[in-house]
Amino acid sequence: MLLTIITFTSFAVLIRIVANPLTNVFQKQLTERSADPLFIISITYGFLTLACLAMWPQLQVSGLPVVFWQCMLITGLLSMLGNVFLVKALRIGNLSVLGPINAYKSVAGLIIGIFLLNEIPGWWGLIGVLLIIGGSYVVLSDKQQRNNFSWAVFRRPEVKLRLLALVFSAVDGAFLKKAILLSTPGLAFFYWCLFGFVFTFIWIMFVMRKQWRTQMNLLVTHKFTFVALFAAVGINQMASNIALAHIPVGYALALFQTSALISVLFGYQFFNEQGIVRKLIGAGIMVTGAILITILG
Repeated sequence: MLLTIITFTSFAVLIRIVANPLTNVFQKQLTERSADPLFIISITYGFLTLACLAMWPQLQVSGLPVVFWQCMLITGLLSMLGNVFLVKALRIGNLSVLGPINAYKSVAGLIIGIFLLNEIPGWWGLIGVLLIIGGSYVVLSDKQQRNNFSWAVFRRPEVKLRLLALVFSAVDGAFLKKAILLSTPGLAFFYWCLFGFVFTFIWIMFVMRKQWRTQMNLLVTHKFTFVALFAAVGINQMASNIALAHIPVGYALALFQTSALISVLFGYQFFNEQGIVRKLIGAGIMVTGAILITILG
């Protein structure tokens, strides 16, 4: 039985590692076709909510503890903000750069732990931070410029948006984990979709009331890309929930970082982004740093 759980969990982690950068590919393709990031996230949440209701009519509503609802509300809000900022970053940045930057999620978790949980990192954690910084030096350097790297790159809009997104994602992971333990991965997935759709719909009502018709036309025009995105997001999030149900949050986040390497390859394959060998080396260094922080730090 234990071996079955381990094998199933490992498979879920592997699926998540591939599905996450693939999700980013579809999101970036749609933004390049004038789809608004907020609309992309909202319609994704909405479709997945309807799919859950159609395939799973006996969803549990009563009998869940108050803490579950509190965790899901916080998760829904933070996840929605993180996803919208991520897609905004993808619209103006390179996937092969923004994917590896996700390794900074481990640094964000380390800092949050210091101030909120009084968790002081060990030497391995500090070495991990240095590796992530060093890896980002390699990923973000531009060989066509005289100065290969400058801390000014962190003021670039796409980098700031990506860093903001990963902070929200790092925090919501802890609340999602707690909600999963109080229910099931499937139930948490449904309410992740539902609350995410509610929050994005409210946001759309304030900022996109004059644009929704244009966006709906884009949905019809690029329906196959949208459907592929819905499937990728659903698979990605469900795999994440299954992994979180059986693995500590820190370990799961470390394993998830290996998707940075696939992001670099996808950036080259789908968007002809350059400097792939250099970015692969940098991403590998950052992944190593994230694993050291999360598992040994």
